[in-house]
Order: sequence, then structure tokens, then C-alpha cells
Amino acid sequence: MSKPIHTIAIIEDDPSLRETLSDLVSTAKSLKLTGTYPSAETALEAIADSAPAVVLMDIQLPGMSGIECAARLKEKFPEIQIMMVTVYDNNDRIFDALAAGASGYLLKRDAPDKLLESLEDLMAGGSPMSSAIARKVVQNFRTPVKTKGKDLDLTPRETEILDLLVKGSLYKEIAWDLGIGVETVRTHLHNIYSKLHVRTRTEAVVKYLGH
Repeated sequence: MSKPIHTIAIIEDDPSLRETLSDLVSTAKSLKLTGTYPSAETALEAIADSAPAVVLMDIQLPGMSGIECAARLKEKFPEIQIMMVTVYDNNDRIFDALAAGASGYLLKRDAPDKLLESLEDLMAGGSPMSSAIARKVVQNFRTPVKTKGKDLDLTPRETEILDLLVKGSLYKEIAWDLGIGVETVRTHLHNIYSKLHVRTRTEAVVKYLGH
């Protein structure tokens, strides 16, 4: 039995790397390239029509960043799978990307050898990461959180909502899990942002994880 065909889009501003990633995807019989884009803006316009299953996303793009693009794609297309392919291995970029909805995080230096295996893992429900990135994630969650939410002056409900945001839950999923309305979730988030002195869910998650 042949493997199902998975559609892939690539957002990468470096022409050479974009071509390399395209060539790698084209070698796999189970993958079909739907398009390559040099910027987030051009990709957002086209992806609504091509509806790829997976997007390979650079972080540093001209104009809108890959992290913001990932957040917008997940908001519009919750089923889409996003794997960051980037040079950045610092904690802020990693957790910003994961909070925005990325399911995988591959360093560009690992892409030639691990891209196809990582895509297979992603489509099977996994969260493929370069080993260096996985170690950073593990180390972060091993750090004891002694005053979870308390020193941030968060209520138990606000802490629950932030915990779900860390897991990548959408507003409607949070509402369902907690048995409250979506507008109530938005009200809690407004209060959370005010207490944490942030403006976005990504900033809130990063600040929360930092504590």
C-alpha cells in the first residue's frame, strides 16, 4: 500500500536554501510541494488557496516574521502543521515559535540530513526537533517553578488559562476545557496581559515560562 501524499509549502527568503528544501521535498514520493514563498505576506495570500498540510517556516523573514506568520496561519487554519526551519537556537525564539503554534523546530544546519525524517514524524503526530532544541526545552521544564503564578499576582483561573496557552490551545479549546465561554477567556486574557505588562499571547507565555 502506497503512503498518503502530504502537501508541503516552504516560506524561506534565502533563494539557495529555498531551492535546497524544495529539492529535498521533491525526492520523497509521499510529499508534494504546493509552493515556495520568499516572505510571509506572499505566503499568507497563496496558502488560503493551496491549503498545504505542512508549512516549513523560517523565522527571520523580510517584513512579517515567521513567528507572527505561524500564529496567523494557526488562527485561520488550525489543522495546518508548522515546522520552523531556522538558525535561531535561543530560548526566546524557540518558545515564541512553539507558543505561536509550531509543532516542530529544526535548525538549518540539520535540515539536509533530518528534514524528510522530521516531516514523516510530524505527519505521524510527533513534534520533531533538532537534538539541541529538544535539550533546551527539556531543561526549561526541569527548572522548578516554585511560585507558579503567585509572584505574578495571577488568580488560579488565570494560571489555568496560561497553562493551556503554553500547550498551544486555541481560545475555543480553552473555553471547552474549562467549561467557560470564549468571551470569558478573552476577558481573563485581557487581565493577564495587564498584570504581566504584555500585549500578545506569545509575550505572556514567554514571561510566564520565565518564572
